[in-house]
Amino acid sequence: MRITPCQAALAAAIALNLLLLLCSRLVPTASPQCHHPRRGAVPEAVPGVTVILRDFDGPDHDVAATARSFASLPGVPVLVAAEVSPYPPVPLPAGVTVLSLRPEPHRPPPRPELAVRTRHVALVPDDARAVPGLLRRMRDVLEATSDATIKVVAAAVGQRRPRCLSLEVDIKAWTARYGHADHQSDHKSDQKSDHHGDLCGALDGAPAVLLLRTRDLFSLPFPLSRPVVTSLSLQAATRGWRLLLLPATFPLSPRPPLSPHALWRAQTALDAHRRALLEDFGVKLEVLPDGSRRWHGCAKDTPRCFGTVRWQTPEYLLAGRWTPPCCLRALRATARHVLAQLEASGIRHWLEGGTLLGAVRLGDIIPWDYDVDVGLYLEDVPKCPWLAQVASSGGPVEDPEGFLWEKAAEGEFFRVHFSRANRLHVDLWPFYVRPGSALMTKDTWLGHRQDVEFPESFLVPLGTVPFAGAVAKAPNDPRAFLEFKFGPGVIENPEYPNPGVRRL
Repeated sequence: MRITPCQAALAAAIALNLLLLLCSRLVPTASPQCHHPRRGAVPEAVPGVTVILRDFDGPDHDVAATARSFASLPGVPVLVAAEVSPYPPVPLPAGVTVLSLRPEPHRPPPRPELAVRTRHVALVPDDARAVPGLLRRMRDVLEATSDATIKVVAAAVGQRRPRCLSLEVDIKAWTARYGHADHQSDHKSDQKSDHHGDLCGALDGAPAVLLLRTRDLFSLPFPLSRPVVTSLSLQAATRGWRLLLLPATFPLSPRPPLSPHALWRAQTALDAHRRALLEDFGVKLEVLPDGSRRWHGCAKDTPRCFGTVRWQTPEYLLAGRWTPPCCLRALRATARHVLAQLEASGIRHWLEGGTLLGAVRLGDIIPWDYDVDVGLYLEDVPKCPWLAQVASSGGPVEDPEGFLWEKAAEGEFFRVHFSRANRLHVDLWPFYVRPGSALMTKDTWLGHRQDVEFPESFLVPLGTVPFAGAVAKAPNDPRAFLEFKFGPGVIENPEYPNPGVRRL
């Protein structure tokens, strides 16, 4: 049978299409013609170091000169990472790319990891100046070490050397504890290497260049958060990583000193970045190397650190955390204030429920509790001026120390808040003897385990227990009282308030 030219052309086209289809399915990386990368795919890393400039703020930044210095190194890409382009506008060197980190409604979400094609990345602070060969040396030290915990190699910028600290981050307790690191100046990153340095859990007090593997940087939840050294230190600590601080240094730009106003503006920006970082990271307390404490949250003028409590379970318990330490601090202060006011007014009162349980078990508030419960005699309420005002007016009353006394919306009891803004509180439960019995009862029951009537004999006479740095009134037999309310063994077998929702 003769084949016409049209049939031959059609057969050739079909064969060519089949060949292209086979190529794309079976040999996806054989040639550029057969392979088209997926959009958003991370490119394969190539040898080298990419410099990222992140820690800078305008308008007194030195980004252009810093970028120019590092871009002069052969084969070193430079990225300027920022939510917005540096302001005021500056002429960046050829080849330096601005990497936008701000999501925009008309663009795909930022994927900074796609812009880094090298196996290593260096986070460089503003005002640093390049040293030929130093980035390569830092990379070689990182790759030569046999210590798998060393994930970051650092070098100081300028004459001031960063402090080398130890760092422990307790996620459950919202706490970062810094200490003085055991300097290991004779540490060798490998048995065959002569590179010395200090092993650190964190760096503080001076700028530094941080070099790490690209895959490690972008495995972090906050890879480019500021301040960069603080952010990397916190995230490294949660993963058991350590930083190796080399004796080598990068020069610092010899710029004229900033004006007092510019210094204030720079410090304000740094403090704002640090607060935002710690908020994102969930750190409410920093314990510094000298033992002093830096608190974040739960001041008189700030809201409390968690939302509405449902089913006796605050939201932080569902996240695997305990009460933020700043909240416990504010609760202790509120409890001591309320107990002192009740004592001064001659009101018979005692620690109730889980608060008494914490006092007997720990001498303090239970680490996952979110309020303090105090029982009192209903007939004694008028003795306290603040309670008397609330009872007569029905409205809240703020005392001279800023604590807010009010009637609870949930029923016939009172509540004392840390402040108008911060609703951490002590609940005051008025009890009275039920007529015709010797049992203490009250008018509002919320369905908690401890919501049961109990013999008045537990309160006659009242006893005391250590609590929150003070001595508080309590039932005369705390163990028997607690076991009457919660069941045998309650002191030795702690549980969350609602084990059905979350177990300890």
